[in-house]
Amino acid sequence: MDKDLTQSPHDRQNILNNKYALQQAEKHLALGGVIFQGETVFTKQQVMALFEISERTIERYLVSHEEELKKNGYRLLRGIKLTEFKDLFDGTDIHDGTKTSVLGIFTFRTVLNLGMLLTESEQAKVLRGRLLDIVIDVISSRTGGHTRYINQRDENYLFSAFQEENYRREFTDALDNYVEGDRWKYAKFTNLIYQSIFHENTAEYKKILRLAANVKIRNTMYSEVLTLIAGFESGVADELKQASKKRGRKLSQKEAEDLFATFAQLPLFKPLMFDAKTKMASRDLCFRDALHERLKAYIKSVPKADFERFLGEKSKSLEEQLSDPDILAVFKRLKDR
Repeated sequence: MDKDLTQSPHDRQNILNNKYALQQAEKHLALGGVIFQGETVFTKQQVMALFEISERTIERYLVSHEEELKKNGYRLLRGIKLTEFKDLFDGTDIHDGTKTSVLGIFTFRTVLNLGMLLTESEQAKVLRGRLLDIVIDVISSRTGGHTRYINQRDENYLFSAFQEENYRREFTDALDNYVEGDRWKYAKFTNLIYQSIFHENTAEYKKILRLAANVKIRNTMYSEVLTLIAGFESGVADELKQASKKRGRKLSQKEAEDLFATFAQLPLFKPLMFDAKTKMASRDLCFRDALHERLKAYIKSVPKADFERFLGEKSKSLEEQLSDPDILAVFKRLKDR
């Protein structure tokens, strides 16, 4: 989907939190700047020249987006640090006056941040387009082009999937033993779980992620979501069992549906569901370019730790993880319990 970086703080921050995209951007954009204390920085005059904007325009954005720009590297130099910075320019006034006692500098990250905000600059518009291309290329390259299964690159995924599969069997056994109905009840009550947790049924989820009909959707879910589903399945299975024994018969589907609705409202699930919705909505928009309309209120910028989790050096494809003898040994121990 099209992203308007000038209007979306979440999309801007997702780019700025992705260190792998920033590394490629610094390499290929060649914006200039000077190296100060181990990082590339820019003076206000350099930024003005880069985007062909006035000092007044920069000052306006520094006021209107002060918190965001400071969070992403804009800072003021004073005292010794300012002296050290001026020394980089061989004692010149660096266009800010020799008697300047405070000087604002922009890191490379801050320059990108400003470039994603500016609506007055054609150069900023070009930069935004190039940035989005770089982000797409980086995510595709680091995932082998398989963003659909980026969730599986999380080192916690396999264990969550294994755990959920076990609780899934408890859940389906409970439907067999304690709820009336034919085989269609499995899909019906599975959809009730999904709708309770993230407000979508199987068909809706597949449409949003552009999944083929034969794709098992749990193979695309994040470990935290799978863990919550496992807890839900385990708890509902026990509730069905207890309700059926109390009545001395199988539950009707209406009775089971009422039980589901009550169970989903338990206070213990509120923070877990909020976390699952937030992670699903935010990660899918960032990594998969997939918008969950019903979860728009939960979208946040993806933290730096998530880029490490799914794109970092420790992230591995499912095939790579399954070829690791240490991981296979852990699964053998789990299976033998």
